[in-house]
Amino acid sequence: MTSNTLPGKRSSLLKFPAIAFLALTLGGLPLAASAQTAPAAPKPDAVVATVGGEQITEADLAFAAEDLGQDLQNVPQDQVRAVLLAQMIDLKLMAEAGHGAKLEDTDLYKLRLKYLTDRALRRAYTKQAVSDKITPEEIKAAYDKQVATIPDEEEVHARHILVTTEDDAKAIKAQLDGGADFATLAKEKSIEPGAKDSGGDLGYFKAAQMVKPFADAAFAMKVGEVSQPVQTQFGWHIIKVEDRRKAAKPTLEQLTPQLGQQLYVAKYRALFDQLRTASKIDIPDAALKAAVEAQLGPNQ
Repeated sequence: MTSNTLPGKRSSLLKFPAIAFLALTLGGLPLAASAQTAPAAPKPDAVVATVGGEQITEADLAFAAEDLGQDLQNVPQDQVRAVLLAQMIDLKLMAEAGHGAKLEDTDLYKLRLKYLTDRALRRAYTKQAVSDKITPEEIKAAYDKQVATIPDEEEVHARHILVTTEDDAKAIKAQLDGGADFATLAKEKSIEPGAKDSGGDLGYFKAAQMVKPFADAAFAMKVGEVSQPVQTQFGWHIIKVEDRRKAAKPTLEQLTPQLGQQLYVAKYRALFDQLRTASKIDIPDAALKAAVEAQLGPNQ
């Protein structure tokens, strides 16, 4: 019954997503941008398991979560810790095997270690200089500003009876005009899946959530009114409006993750521009330089 809705528009993001969003790991957002009632986190040095005498700690699980990133979204919540621990067991076993093969002495290992060290320092620094600087007060101020821009919308609570032909719809309308119960007829006559249980109840909806002919009819009616037959691509509808109300705007809790991310990106960008301006960056290849600058945006 509902139209094919598109996801809500996301606010335009700054350029260089490869930088800003690689930095947005699971541990990247501040406490202010998460549920305020979250339980206390376990101590980072708490031992979760040992592999060949090597300890795996809660901090190791957090680091594994950072590496897995978006992939964890596909893991059921009750399995996340098991997936992370399995990842760490794999890491410890393979690292020990690499140590036995004396790979620490190779040039490639030393180059990789330098890269990984830089990455770890970036994560630690952006947490301190960006994530930890986002306060609940900033989140609330951003929320108030965003909610003020959301226009008031109305919602309608309606039932409907869906049939295949106009003649069927007219016959049902005549029964309703004669005093028949709407929910009872919906259970008996409607071809909509689930109508036998719901009595055609669609709950509350906004106009954009329904196909246009249905929404136009429903939002033009008063509470208690029953429509004439309305045609959509699904068939013929008889609609009854049960209630109308002003749609609730999103709560602070609902918008906090989104607002926290927006603040993080803005603060990260400001910090990156500051550091970039203060540093000399030399890229001899002119074409590559232009391509990189297109990614990073103008240097303020």
